[in-house]
Amino acid sequence: MRTSTRGLAAEVYDVLVVGAGPVGLATAVQVATRGWRVGVVERWPQPYPLPRAVVFDHEAGRILASLGLDMAAISEPAIEYEWRNGEGQKLLRFDFSDTSHSGWPSASAFNQPTVEAALQERVRSLPGIDVLRGWEAVSVQESATAVDVTVAETSGEEPLLRDGVRAQRTLRATYVIGCDGANSFIRSCMQTSVTDLGFNFDWLVLDVIPHDKDRDWTPRNLQICDPFRPTTAVVGGPGRRRWEFMRLPGETMEELNRIETAWKLLEPWDLHPGNATMERHTVYTFRARWADNWREGRLLLAGDAAHQMPPFAGQGLCSGLRDAINLSWKLDLVLSGKADEALLDAYTTERSHHLQHAMQASVHLGRIICEPDPAAAAERDARMLADAQAGRAPEGDPFLQTFVDGLLDIDPTGARAQPTGHLSRQGRVQFRGRTGLFDQTVGIGFTLLTTGDPRDGLDEDTLAWCDEVGLRLLRITDEPAANGPDDVVDLDGTYLADLARTGLEAALVRPDFYVFGGAKSTADVPRLVDSLRGRLRTVPAPEPTA
Repeated sequence: MRTSTRGLAAEVYDVLVVGAGPVGLATAVQVATRGWRVGVVERWPQPYPLPRAVVFDHEAGRILASLGLDMAAISEPAIEYEWRNGEGQKLLRFDFSDTSHSGWPSASAFNQPTVEAALQERVRSLPGIDVLRGWEAVSVQESATAVDVTVAETSGEEPLLRDGVRAQRTLRATYVIGCDGANSFIRSCMQTSVTDLGFNFDWLVLDVIPHDKDRDWTPRNLQICDPFRPTTAVVGGPGRRRWEFMRLPGETMEELNRIETAWKLLEPWDLHPGNATMERHTVYTFRARWADNWREGRLLLAGDAAHQMPPFAGQGLCSGLRDAINLSWKLDLVLSGKADEALLDAYTTERSHHLQHAMQASVHLGRIICEPDPAAAAERDARMLADAQAGRAPEGDPFLQTFVDGLLDIDPTGARAQPTGHLSRQGRVQFRGRTGLFDQTVGIGFTLLTTGDPRDGLDEDTLAWCDEVGLRLLRITDEPAANGPDDVVDLDGTYLADLARTGLEAALVRPDFYVFGGAKSTADVPRLVDSLRGRLRTVPAPEPTA
């Protein structure tokens, strides 16, 4: 096969994203909105038209909203998630209606093509992003200052030849982010090892559009823990439903993936070709694994390229979006020279710790759900029913995780005081005549919220540095009439209650919504700001893993 140098003149970007799925597009938007030139390479000429992920949590909702997406147009609250055994007894129920932490529902259902279309529209609205569809990365050459990525034309399935010639182009970028899925080419160019928990199960996934739009699905999201056929039945986004059926011992992939099998399994729900459309049926192998290092030189990983998550808690896409927001602001500071390049190592430190917590929780749920032994399942049911009758229901969000290392404040005692490393809450505020959720009303970025004068004690050099890195200095108050340029009125008491609960008068929040650190008095605010300034230049090396 001959290759062509047609269009070979190097195209230079600050960041090149390989992969135009939701994580790649979210990353591109966040980097481009900070003023950097971004290229996106995607091997498939057209976006994938069928559903995949169907749920995201409140933190992912906050991230998507921060990108400028209309959340009401792309999602709906998931409301509930109920577990039942094979006899129909309720084992567990999760209430997803709470919006108290991030301002968005604990869980939301969505149709992935709809979300991707919204992200694509957002990308098209930004002048700093180029998207090259129908091109795949085929080689990487890294130097001390940049990465040259050779891309070649493809149909998606195979190389694309025009008159026997395959066109190639060379793209140059300061950093390259592999968002190119579980079989990531960028990851294959790195030396990182992969940790695999050996948790592998095959499930038939069905995406269905019921014709009766008014049919009541109660509960809306259901997990059937039946050893004779573990089954999931959940919302698949507006107007859609998702069913998943575990492959049983002795059942082949081919048998399970037949359309006749799909309709047979849907009979208990009174669904058939006459009253529903089968949008997709496919068998997935659910895995639990992650790359041990998400950065090597100028190459970085995000999303499925860095980790593959079992779906039992809906954390796959959520984890990828956390990657995107965590990495994008770090890249911005490094590219602008405002932070040492070592800050990028904190990306792996912070995200892999959080990812492994979510992975272990998902695997734990999966082992409960996927139990194929009737005797063991009966023991499980008895234990869970007893817990339910005794009121021992799970409390809180099992996927809220605290950073324990990375870019975090260390207080004068040498400790990291609460709520350092925690995901900050988001509430409704009033700011400069506008009212709404904090992120959409005030904006995102480094934010210092304090009950006193936010500039008190900060010298001119420090104030200039705050302006340089975009650290907003704001006074949080419950005074309805407060309308100074730095005044944020806490309409529901979200922020003042959090400060009081932790004994703080100020908190410094990072652009990914995690708390860098706090100050117990306004007199300690200058130290807190100086701590961020110093640590951006001297990010500690991650602690070695055992």
